[in-house]
Amino acid sequence: MPQVMTGDDIGRAIRRISHEILETHSGARDVVLVGIHTRGAILARILAETIGSFEKCTVPVGELDIGLYRDDRDLRPDIEIRQTVIPAEINDKHVIIVDDVLYTGRTVRAGLDALSDIGRALTTELAVLIDRGHRELPIRADYVGRNIPTSREETVRVRLFETDGSEGVFIEKTEAA
Repeated sequence: MPQVMTGDDIGRAIRRISHEILETHSGARDVVLVGIHTRGAILARILAETIGSFEKCTVPVGELDIGLYRDDRDLRPDIEIRQTVIPAEINDKHVIIVDDVLYTGRTVRAGLDALSDIGRALTTELAVLIDRGHRELPIRADYVGRNIPTSREETVRVRLFETDGSEGVFIEKTEAA
């Protein structure tokens, strides 16, 4: 399985995204990061820590479960429902949804639906570590760590220390049926 990003590459991408967020919003005031379970939530926490270290502040960070909002629930009966935790008011805030890989856009659409049940953000943006293309919905990321063109026969695997014990981004071929 070829590795396309190392842990150091991921760290650089996170620092760059953090700076882009700060530049867009003229600081971290009224910014709330919300990560989609599982790796998006981890990346949101890392982004919040990175932004906080640059700005000497605490950036609110939450976790969003999209299981009940997926449009393929009937096809995936094994979807694990996790807890949504939003530690700050999102009304009139700049909310940035964070995920590891942007592919078809369906996960983000589910995230937008889940978020709208929680409150009404002033703005809603999307930050992803990897944009691999192949969108099925008109969704694009505002902040991208890296664009990695892939085929539909490939899968992008993001590994983070918190969940996998190692860090990196890998591309693997999907087995033919």
